[in-house]
Amino acid sequence: MAIELHLISRSYCHLCHEMEVALAPVLGEFGARVRVLDADADPHLLARYDELVPVLLHGEHEICHYFLDVPKLRRYLQGLADADPGNPGAIGT
Repeated sequence: MAIELHLISRSYCHLCHEMEVALAPVLGEFGARVRVLDADADPHLLARYDELVPVLLHGEHEICHYFLDVPKLRRYLQGLADADPGNPGAIGT
């Protein structure tokens, strides 16, 4: 099953749009995908992440916020791939 990350975002946020665009090539390397969630459409997300958007999450684990930390994201995804050797996103398989 593909890794699914969540991007907590806002429609009018240029940093959010930039992070979403920057994610595409990295996610492609690992066969992962991102689901964009609008912070303003969910009171729980708004209360938790209001001033931090954009926020990139895997489950409850925050990978980064404000700007995409590409090396950190690659390390995180590689760790997930290494933990599941049957994952088609594992590099070197």
